[in-house]
Amino acid sequence: MATAKQGDTISIHYTGKIEDGTVFDSSEGGKPLEFTIGEGELIQGLEQGVIGMAAGESRIIAIPAELAYGPREEERVFEFPKDKIGENINLEIGQQVQMFRADGMPVMATIIGKSETSYTMDCNHPLAGKTLIFETRLLQIL
Repeated sequence: MATAKQGDTISIHYTGKIEDGTVFDSSEGGKPLEFTIGEGELIQGLEQGVIGMAAGESRIIAIPAELAYGPREEERVFEFPKDKIGENINLEIGQQVQMFRADGMPVMATIIGKSETSYTMDCNHPLAGKTLIFETRLLQIL
């Protein structure tokens, strides 16, 4: 029986969880995820984890932060003055906003705190620093 290898296009169903069991994404009940192994379309650990699977096979893949969204970096958390945002804009904790780096590239930031004069912004990916658990089922090698 053929197994998935580098360069193959495959379709899978998956459920992604963090270590405490909280689900952050799933294709179950929806359209399967289709991708080519090794093209860099997904996090590295998931692409590596499906290699060797056969159609119909299920596998649980534990992916360390280094092969997912990287480590959490404290230098990506900073204070942003409220007066640079605008008078009539009130951001709430947990809200995501698009900001721009010095080079003009967009970056998403999550509001994690606020005071009278500033917001605390976190530009880390929400899953940075976390081990991810993917329950996968290979549907087919295309």
